[in-house]
Amino acid sequence: MNNMSPDKRRRTVFYGYVVVGAAFVIMAVSSGAFFSFSVFFAPLQEEFGWSRALTSSAFSLLMVVQGILSIGVGKLNDRFGPRIILTVCSLVLGLGFVLVSRIDAIWQMYILYGVVIGAGMSGAPVPLMSTVARWFRARRGMMTGIVMAGVGAGTMFMPPVANWLIDTLAWRGSFVAIGIVVMVVMFLAAQFLRRDPAQKGLQPLGGDPVIDRAPSAGAMWGLPFSVVVRTRQFWLLVVAFGGFGFAVYSILVHVVIHAIGLGLPPASAAAIMTAIGGLGMVGRVTIGSMADRLGSKRLLVSQFGILSVSIFLLAASNNAWTVFAFLFGFSFGGIVPLNSHIVAELFGLRSHGSILGTIGFSIGMGSAIGPLFTGYCYDVLGSYLVPFLTCGAVAAACGLLISLVQPLAAIHLPVADQTSGG
Repeated sequence: MNNMSPDKRRRTVFYGYVVVGAAFVIMAVSSGAFFSFSVFFAPLQEEFGWSRALTSSAFSLLMVVQGILSIGVGKLNDRFGPRIILTVCSLVLGLGFVLVSRIDAIWQMYILYGVVIGAGMSGAPVPLMSTVARWFRARRGMMTGIVMAGVGAGTMFMPPVANWLIDTLAWRGSFVAIGIVVMVVMFLAAQFLRRDPAQKGLQPLGGDPVIDRAPSAGAMWGLPFSVVVRTRQFWLLVVAFGGFGFAVYSILVHVVIHAIGLGLPPASAAAIMTAIGGLGMVGRVTIGSMADRLGSKRLLVSQFGILSVSIFLLAASNNAWTVFAFLFGFSFGGIVPLNSHIVAELFGLRSHGSILGTIGFSIGMGSAIGPLFTGYCYDVLGSYLVPFLTCGAVAAACGLLISLVQPLAAIHLPVADQTSGG
């Protein structure tokens, strides 16, 4: 029970903003370390002589592990909240990066990078997006966009830092440095997280005091997961976001080494990731804010269209890096916060973490297949043309699938079933 007077409440900063700030930091640090893989690609090849498909498969395994665990993590977040989850994941993720510095064989890369780091990464996106959705009814899209702008911030700053570390400490020392930073920063930021406003005696920002008066997150309106999985809308989202993972992560894993192969110096190639990260931040905040007014569907369709154009441009041109980075970064960034937003719009918050976790699993599967497919095509064909064209077509198909998503017809549940946890 919150005993503060109304005047004092108005003078106190809404704790949801603290949650958003902590979540932004976690996303920036974890995603920055995660997307630095593209910078380590060439040094690993030079050290061990692995093919691009073999090297990509470590990232693909990471995405499989992250995707599988996202389902369970989403359910755990619905029950226990993000603080415990992110505390554990910070230790696992940081330790994973440190241990990767000791590898001497591909199987070790699979276990440490694919399994251990994949497990650590599973705790970040789904619990954080689901938590922010619980804290904000008003400005939900904007706040989700700000949190996921952390991905852009990490992508913007960490790859150039990783490139500098590699020049300074070599790749092994760079993994150690990144692991220590990830562990410390994520651990500290996780301590500020709370699952929902009820844990602080508050209501969601913009919440209805009648709807939100209950003391637990389970009281929030929404459909049970058992009902959601029987809807056409759910499966359209699952397939569309699986395609999103296929197309986007194929590019993110291979774009740096592709640029180096076309003659760009490694620092300039890493700067492409910086540009993608910077425009991703703009896309996440801009499109997330627009979703509060326009809804998610039309924005998702348009962003997938822009994403498709950017990938086709990458396939067709060897020097349009600036335009590509602008279009790809903005559209990739804009799609990310809409994931959580459209789930809340369609299905409510009762099973938000579980639904988002399942969609995260689909993204993980697409993200596992895409980079491996792209690397294999390059090894066989000696060119990225065919896999990049495939990725552009997949992105366009995702937009088409989203266009078919319609609002749910009224589903009549008993009153107790609509308002109880589960």
